[in-house]
Amino acid sequence: MPATTTVPADASVGGHHSTHGRRIVAALAITQTVGYGTLYYAYAVLLHPMATSLGASTTAATGALTASVLAGALMAIPVGRWLDRHGGRALMTVGSASATALVLAWSQVHTVWQLYAVMIGIGVTGAMVLYEPAFAVIVTWFTPERRGNALLAVTIVAGFASTIFLPLTSVLVEHLDWRTALIVLAAIHGLITVPLHAATIRRPPHPPTHQRRQGRPASARTATGDIRFWILVITFVAHGAATSTMVVHLVGYLTSRGHPATFAAAVTGLLGVLSVTGRIVLTGARRLASMTTVVAVIFGIQAVAAACLPVLAGSRTGSVVAVVAFGLGFGVSSLAAPALLADRYGTTAYASIAGILALPVTVSRAAAPLAAAALLHAARNYQSLLIAVAICCAVATAGMLLRAQTSAQIAANADLQGGRS
Repeated sequence: MPATTTVPADASVGGHHSTHGRRIVAALAITQTVGYGTLYYAYAVLLHPMATSLGASTTAATGALTASVLAGALMAIPVGRWLDRHGGRALMTVGSASATALVLAWSQVHTVWQLYAVMIGIGVTGAMVLYEPAFAVIVTWFTPERRGNALLAVTIVAGFASTIFLPLTSVLVEHLDWRTALIVLAAIHGLITVPLHAATIRRPPHPPTHQRRQGRPASARTATGDIRFWILVITFVAHGAATSTMVVHLVGYLTSRGHPATFAAAVTGLLGVLSVTGRIVLTGARRLASMTTVVAVIFGIQAVAAACLPVLAGSRTGSVVAVVAFGLGFGVSSLAAPALLADRYGTTAYASIAGILALPVTVSRAAAPLAAAALLHAARNYQSLLIAVAICCAVATAGMLLRAQTSAQIAANADLQGGRS
């Protein structure tokens, strides 16, 4: 099976159009913040006034967001193929303009089916402009030595999208109405993201040295024929299910334990800040241990935190301790997945391979809260739900350790065969 090996880049590559590289990182940090804030997080604030205006239940209105996420998941693979062939500039510019138009259309919906149609369109355009294409641009542009810091910079800034856009949207709805709020958000989105994507996103003018030295590049078919890729798929599917379930159901659990709703919401809100903290911890810890080891430890901490939450949640201090421990793993996969894929398979077909990974992971994130709600209804207590979350995190931990072990075993076998030949 063809293998792709990452080698250290020379000094000239480290400075390969470094000035424009910094512009790309700065632009993507801004556009990802605005994109996630407008196309995703604002929905939570708009949900109730929008449902009331449309005469729909909150369940039906929430389903539109789920449909949006699933539509984005289905677009992951074709978007990845486009990125590998053509780069991100045209895709992200057209996607930003289309998303802006759809947010304007969102402000004019009058029926539930119109809401679903618009949100499915937003999901499609989101796949063209949010993390997956942004990461593909960064992975292609930067050398391995600089790639981690570039991804970290973008995700740290974008990690505050909810912190910025939840209160902003709330103020707009309070002083205007939900329809006018969407018009303002569309203007913000269009005026910021479209020109930044058009002006800054570029493909490297020639393949960086680290790509030229890799020899035959890995293809999507190479990745899907590699057992280590499918171990990663299972790992991130399990982890995505655990984190999305916790986001949706943590407030309900804490209030069921007797905590005030304001406290439960505030503690749940820590997860967004902790996702940034977890990314910083991961980047720093990589200097001391391998990526797979660090990620496995973080996932293991999350499993323990979820399992211990029923014991600790009786007090406010215990609740905060458990949530902080769990929250450290929230932003880890967004950094770990690009690094592991690029290190193993190179950058030539990175976006296609990442798209294949993103499809089941995104579906699991969308479906897991619904499955958890069904489990909660059947079990009539949150303990079963938290056990399921802990099991998912344990599976993710085992998957990451198994991938490391499998990689080491394959490398040892290759060395042995090379010695015999």
